[in-house]
Amino acid sequence: MPPRTPSQKSYLTAKLLAWYDVHRRVLPWRAPKGKKADPYRVWLSEIMLQQTTVRAVAGYYRKFLQRWPTVRALADASQDDVLAAWAGLGYYARARNLHAAAKVVAHQMSGKFPITAAALRDLPGIGGYTAGAIAAIAYDERQAAMDANAERVIARLYAVQAPLPKAKAELHRLAMALVPARAGDFAQALMDLGSAICTPKRPACANCPLAEECVAHRRSIQEQLPLKAPKLARPLKRGAAFVVTDRTGAVLLVKRPDTGLLASMLEPPQGPWTKDFPSKTAALKQVPFAAEWKKRPGLVRHGFTHFELEIEVYAAKVSKRPKAKGTWMLREKMSEAAIPTVMRKIIEHGLDEGGPLFAH
Repeated sequence: MPPRTPSQKSYLTAKLLAWYDVHRRVLPWRAPKGKKADPYRVWLSEIMLQQTTVRAVAGYYRKFLQRWPTVRALADASQDDVLAAWAGLGYYARARNLHAAAKVVAHQMSGKFPITAAALRDLPGIGGYTAGAIAAIAYDERQAAMDANAERVIARLYAVQAPLPKAKAELHRLAMALVPARAGDFAQALMDLGSAICTPKRPACANCPLAEECVAHRRSIQEQLPLKAPKLARPLKRGAAFVVTDRTGAVLLVKRPDTGLLASMLEPPQGPWTKDFPSKTAALKQVPFAAEWKKRPGLVRHGFTHFELEIEVYAAKVSKRPKAKGTWMLREKMSEAAIPTVMRKIIEHGLDEGGPLFAH
């Protein structure tokens, strides 16, 4: 059975930490063994890792840290520069909150992060998991940092039958009871175990330091856990976008509203997103100005958290820039601009020149 008494819990955490001391991952934001973690680096990585994979984050993290090595440097950056550096990571509210939190820490807290999970939660963009992870990893506060990997390990260890997300509170309670003095190492050990051994499919139970204590392994139901509630079908939205170039090859881009989805990001002019595509006649009433607009074959598809999007793209070329709201941007400048992934797809589709303009 999983550990119930203090001595049993201590035995289990000791086994996990012994495994971690040998097998810990080398990650760009993780402090070397025996070194104190930098709260700024922990916070930056945890915000980036929300709803994103380690593989996707590593390159972005290194570039951010090189450009803004301290929280004060990040606070002094412009929001447009931060959004541009974030482009491609998705969930752009994270970048706006990251910048807002940096300003709070730099200007109101003398550049020092709060040292408790409770205080960290007062910063923009920091929820329960992120606060617990930062407090545990940076300050060894006794907190259970329950990312998807940790939840999977605990769900299997105790054979928790409630589905996610309903089971989150129970999994957190069970993990909290195990957190030792080395809270940061314990949090990262759970993450690493879930990433390397206790994987979603075909977990390597023979190599797991907790296999003897794992109820799911004993019952041979490890691959069935954690249970997840059925996913709801996401609605489909459709619309038209307009990609126009001038004789220099510059593309017309407009800025989205400062609030809402993809706030403050750049995009080619678009019509509204509705249930159906606009007819060609209706689409030509949405164009930014009169030109020889031609609809490109095919369409652009992109998935958001709560809905799917399909966009038909109309393209045009003009010899002289007409009066229009927005900014004309040369293609070599686009990779440094705050253009979200979906809009990059639309621009590439509209230009249709045989290869990607952006590194995805």
